[in-house]
Formats: sequence, C-alpha cells, structure tokens
Amino acid sequence: MTTIIPVILSGGAGTRLWPLSRASRPKQTLALVDRLTMIQATAGRVADPTRFAAPIVVCGAGQRELIERQLAEAGHPWACAIVEPDGRNTAPAIALAAQAALESGGEEALILVMPSDQVVADTEAFNAVVARASASAASGWLVTFGIEPSRPETGYGYIEAGDE
Repeated sequence: MTTIIPVILSGGAGTRLWPLSRASRPKQTLALVDRLTMIQATAGRVADPTRFAAPIVVCGAGQRELIERQLAEAGHPWACAIVEPDGRNTAPAIALAAQAALESGGEEALILVMPSDQVVADTEAFNAVVARASASAASGWLVTFGIEPSRPETGYGYIEAGDE
C-alpha cells in the first residue's frame, strides 16, 4: 500500500475575518463551524494511521506554538512542522513539504495537500475520494480536487474536468 503523507498548509495573516481572526490567531485556529478549530478538523480527516502517515504542517513562525497546542489537544500527531519565517505563498510551501515527504516517505510516497481552513462536512466521502484518487496519483498523475462553483469568483481559478 502506498503511503499517503498529508501536508496541511496553515499559513495566513488572519486578515479575512478580522476582527475575529488576527495574525496571532488566524481563522484556521478558530472554531467557526464546530467545536473543533479548523486545523483540528483538517488533521482529524487524516488521523487514521492505517491510511495516512502523520501530517507535515506548514505554518508561520508566529503560529507554530498555537497550532502545536491545538493539534495536541485534539490528539492528532504530526510528523514535523515547516516553519516559514515569512509567508511566501502556496507553491514554495508545497515544494518544501514535498521535499520533506520525499525524505521521510521515499519516492513512492504520495502527498495530499490540504489547506487548514476548509470545511469538509462529509469526512467519509472525502476519504473515499482520496482513496480512489490515490491509484491515479500512484501511477504518476497529478490529482486535483475541487467543487462546483456556485458563482463566479475572480480570486480563485477554475478546473476543467477531463475524462475520468
């Protein structure tokens, strides 16, 4: 079975939900839709050690202790933290995490990149989709998950689905 190493991207300046969210307590560290914080819920989706390795968490230097405390409170182990002294956006964070995953899991390991601030209501369906997609990823394909948009939004890109 191919190892899936979750990568949880937990950067952010805490500006979108201000004043509730701040640099010292960005939205992923808040319990907005549940009793769990968003990062606790994200880690919980990949907490099954029979399916996933311990996650790699990428976060800002000012948020590491809070994130570490929240994951410990929820009982979620994590492999390591990649601490960015300054945020450099998504691609460098994923590249660093991919290098760490390569070093820990070898060339056959797969990474599952997840933002820490998304709401996924159906964890069972999420895990089923990840399991189904892992076969394609193990064959060398890059797999992207998305949802159907409900309205145009210039702040996000769009995915055009091809053949299954």
